[in-house]
Amino acid sequence: MTHAPEHNPQIQQMTLQQRLAPAWPGLLVPLLMCAGFALTLNPSSWLTLTLSGLAMGLMIFIMASGMTLVFGLMDVINFGHGAFVSLGAFVGVSVLFALGHLTAAPSVALNLLAVLMAICAGMAATALAGWAFERVIVKPVQGNHLNQILVTVGGLIVAEQLIIVLWGPEEIYFTRPEALKGSFIIGSIAVEKFRLVAVCIGIVVFAAMHFVLRRTKIGLIVRAGVQNGEMVEALGYRLRQVFVAVFVTGCALAGLGGVMWALYQEVITAHMGNQAMILIFIVVIIGGLGSIEGCFIGALLVGLLQNYVAFVEPKLALVSNIGLMVAILVWRPMGLIPVVKAK
Repeated sequence: MTHAPEHNPQIQQMTLQQRLAPAWPGLLVPLLMCAGFALTLNPSSWLTLTLSGLAMGLMIFIMASGMTLVFGLMDVINFGHGAFVSLGAFVGVSVLFALGHLTAAPSVALNLLAVLMAICAGMAATALAGWAFERVIVKPVQGNHLNQILVTVGGLIVAEQLIIVLWGPEEIYFTRPEALKGSFIIGSIAVEKFRLVAVCIGIVVFAAMHFVLRRTKIGLIVRAGVQNGEMVEALGYRLRQVFVAVFVTGCALAGLGGVMWALYQEVITAHMGNQAMILIFIVVIIGGLGSIEGCFIGALLVGLLQNYVAFVEPKLALVSNIGLMVAILVWRPMGLIPVVKAK
């Protein structure tokens, strides 16, 4: 006796699994938070570690989102992405030095204004540099991944040397504006001011990108270009101009991330972007190449896991993210939320 399809338990079970499958990536962050609480067994320590991990993860997301967006639409593997992180950091910190009277003022509004001006300057500089980088280096090797890797790595080296020429080879130390120093004390819990600001900025950036990509016409064109670029061009849209705009936007996001990363570490070097590329690549691979939502989840996982592991066993913190990437890829070889392109 056979069951009708709608009454077949195996089909019903398979359908339920298929319905739950897309939700699993989003559940990983709260599950990791619960695991972190089980490891620390201290509410104040757990909350401090969680906020720190979220802040770190969201700063990594800001830097990585530009790279995954560029790869998703343009199919460009940009190993020079770290150069824009470093450039954004140096330009932003230079602006903060120039606005020393604002950063040292006992006014939250003036301090935040100085940070906002530093962020705008860093994003503007990296957007302009990204436009030149795309025209000179990326455009001639469009569609050739091997050549893209070679020339973008070369561009990264040249950019780092130019930063050394302009700002010098030494590390530059600085302090955050007065309003971003210290912590809020809530009972027995210390909430660092800058980390809270970083969380807010990261969430705003993600919400803005999600809205633009999902709710606007330009976002529709971008997503359609990911799926089938030839069809978009056949409809009369100039996809080449969209490519350039996306690349420039990705570089500007790297500049924003560079300013935030500099404020996080309170020291900048010409090689800081190159060093951050390890975490950026891990996040992009975990999230799924070209996926903003996957990049967001992957960055939170990386930030939280590194903080929890460093608290429990500091020696394992350096390899925790590699282990996370291996585990995710064994489970989902294409990443958490891969972007499937039309063939």
